Amino acid sequence: MVRGDLRPDVLVILVCGVMLALAATGSLQAQSPSVLEVGRFSAEAEGNGPPAGWEPLTFKKIARHTSYSLVKDGESVVVKAVSDAASSGLTREIRIDPKEYPIVQWRWKVANVYRNGDVSKKEGDDYPARIYITFAYDASRVSLFDKAKYEGVKLLYGRYPPLGAINYIWESKAPIGTMRPNTYTDQVVMFVVESGKDKLNAWVTEERNLYEDYKKAFGEEPSPISGVAIMTDTDNTNETATAYYGDILFKKAK
Repeated sequence: MVRGDLRPDVLVILVCGVMLALAATGSLQAQSPSVLEVGRFSAEAEGNGPPAGWEPLTFKKIARHTSYSLVKDGESVVVKAVSDAASSGLTREIRIDPKEYPIVQWRWKVANVYRNGDVSKKEGDDYPARIYITFAYDASRVSLFDKAKYEGVKLLYGRYPPLGAINYIWESKAPIGTMRPNTYTDQVVMFVVESGKDKLNAWVTEERNLYEDYKKAFGEEPSPISGVAIMTDTDNTNETATAYYGDILFKKAK
């Protein structure tokens, strides 16, 4: 499951996804509310600091970083991402039962798509906006061969990478509804939620059944969610992008 040709930013995101924040999330889970506000950006003040509970996600081998800031857009504060041949993200480590909270909802807006973006090619593996969700490693679900690979990654990074991850992406050309493994690793499955220029510069609200998407992607029940990230990247295509991210929620099914 852990391939040797993992792109550095993909591997770092996978590793970061397993970092635990049980102290921060335990009270949320104990109360079992109907909605978990994982990214309540609208409650933040404008400024350059990351939103509460979120941390910068940067990659040692990628010198140029996407910039993220909290800005006012209309009546609400959102995260603005600006990328110029760069890559980095914002991540939050959180423990969520995807069976109890199967619905993920978010808002986003992009100013442009890429000439050379292509979900089917490594050199096109950039997206003006993406929501990255990781699922915790579970040793009982992998073969002895794959366990050895996970142990190797743990020795290198100090923690296990997740069992798998889902990316919800705004693609440049691929049709909405496309589902395919990431070109660097089949641990990550890409879902094209929006594509092309039709909705540029307009806020779009998305809602997905993450639980069902995981089963569709990997053919098995998901392990607990271990992290959520947002990322706007342009390092493969060497293009530019501006995107905005609104609140991110996990909800119980109705």
